Amino acid sequence: MKKLLTLLLSALLVTSLFAGCGKGESTDATDKKDNTKTAQARTLDEIKESGKLIIGVFSDKNPFGYVDDNGDLKGYDVNFGKRLAKDLLGSEDAAEFVYVDAASRVEYLQTAKVDVMLANFTVTDERAEKVDFTLPYMKVALGVVSPEDALITSADDLEGKKLIVVKGTTAESYFSENYPELELVKFDEYQEAYDALLDGRGDAFSTDNTEVLAWALQNEGFKVGIESIGNTDTIAAAVQKGNTELLDYINDEIKSLADEQFFHADYKDTLEPVYGDSIDPDNLVVEGGVVD
Repeated sequence: MKKLLTLLLSALLVTSLFAGCGKGESTDATDKKDNTKTAQARTLDEIKESGKLIIGVFSDKNPFGYVDDNGDLKGYDVNFGKRLAKDLLGSEDAAEFVYVDAASRVEYLQTAKVDVMLANFTVTDERAEKVDFTLPYMKVALGVVSPEDALITSADDLEGKKLIVVKGTTAESYFSENYPELELVKFDEYQEAYDALLDGRGDAFSTDNTEVLAWALQNEGFKVGIESIGNTDTIAAAVQKGNTELLDYINDEIKSLADEQFFHADYKDTLEPVYGDSIDPDNLVVEGGVVD
C-alpha cells in the first residue's frame, strides 16, 4: 500500500512540474509576442492635450539635422519640425525632438516613440509598406564622395574598392541590389561613416547627394565625383501606418506653406550657407508637395 501511495504521489508531482513548465512557456511566448506589437499612434487631440509634438530627427546629418558647436539642434528638417509644432500647438517650443539613426526610423514610428519622422526620409516602395509618407518637400538622388587624390567618378571606379554606407539607407539597398559584388563597409551612424572615410577605412562614401555635397564643401581634400546615381527620389515626413488624421494635417500644412515659399526660406536659412552658389535651390526644394 505504501509503495502504491508513493508511486501515486510521484506521478502527481511529475504532472504538476510539467504543467508548471508548460504554463511558464506559454506566458513567455505571450510576453514576447506582446513586445513586438505596434503601439498605437497618438491622435491629434492627444497631441494637443499633451502640448508636445514628438518628432524624430537626425543629430549628426548636417545640414538637415545636427547639433552645432553650441549644443543647439539645427537643420532643414528641424526648421520644418518647429513650424509644424508652432502651427499645431502655438509654439516652436512645443516640438520635442528625438534623435534617431537611419535604421531605426521605421521602428520608432511603429512603436509610437515619435509622432512624426523628419529624418531626411527618402520615400521608397518598401518603406511605404510600413509607414505612411506625406507629400514630399525635397528631391534627392544618391551621390558618392571620395578623396580628391583618388577620386571615384563612376560606379566602375568602385570595382575592387570599399564603399562606406550607413545601414538602413537607400545607398545600402541600391548598391546591394545593383552592385552585389561590391564590398560595402556598413555603419549605424553617419558620423561613424564619415570618420571611416577620413581614416581611410573605405575608399568612398555614398548617401544622399544633398549631404555629401555639403560635407565635401566643408572638408578639404574631398570631392563628390558622382553627383547623381540611381533614381531621383523625394524626401517626405512620415507617420505611423494608418494614422490618416496626422497624415492629412501635415499634408494640408505642406500645401498651405507653399503660399509663403516656406521651404525656399528654409533652404536659404540652413542649406545656402553650406552650398553657396554651387546648387540651384529649385533642383532640391519642393513646394506644396508638387514635384516639377
